[in-house]
Amino acid sequence: MGNTITTCIFDLDGVIVDTAVYHYKAWRQMANELGFDFSELQNEKLKGVSRIDSLRLILSWGNVVKEEEEIQVLAKHKNDAYLAMIEQMTPENLLPGAHDFLVAAKEKGYKVVLGSASKNAKLILDKTGVLPLFDAIVDGNIVTASKPDPQVFLKGAELVNERPQHCVVFEDAEAGIEAAKRAGMHTVGIGSAEILHGADILVSGLNKITIADIQSI
Repeated sequence: MGNTITTCIFDLDGVIVDTAVYHYKAWRQMANELGFDFSELQNEKLKGVSRIDSLRLILSWGNVVKEEEEIQVLAKHKNDAYLAMIEQMTPENLLPGAHDFLVAAKEKGYKVVLGSASKNAKLILDKTGVLPLFDAIVDGNIVTASKPDPQVFLKGAELVNERPQHCVVFEDAEAGIEAAKRAGMHTVGIGSAEILHGADILVSGLNKITIADIQSI
């Protein structure tokens, strides 16, 4: 390997798969049942945010106040609806280039790690056929702090015995890029330059980048 990068840490949503559409449908279904709606633009604010924090934000948009116990019930209700949708996922749901990039990283000897706030990450990776390509998975069942807190990425590096400066993080959310920077890691932004201007490299998807590109960060 050409430089000190030894480990690739991937966010899940918007990088490997796009489950944002399922989250949006499930959250909207819940909001509609509570008598209000919210836009796709507002939904962008939920990227990389934990389930409970997302719920609190959505309730605030609808000016709905709920007790803590009701919040937990609503979060489960939403998750059940979301789980029913992702149970139907297949390898066809992988974003363009994701499978090939993961395989190439493994073949070149990189450690491959997932760093996601999703509590359903393993199920999604399993349904889309890429679970065996990961050396470690850090998800919402392991970490408690939402990005931009760097906990999720630092834990990922720790699980594969790697130092932060040897890791590159692939992220589609501003909070994720910030979390990676706080962790002292290199960054590849997947998406728009307007949102991800802090990334070391910016591409529209994993089909637009090669392993050789990250060796030169």
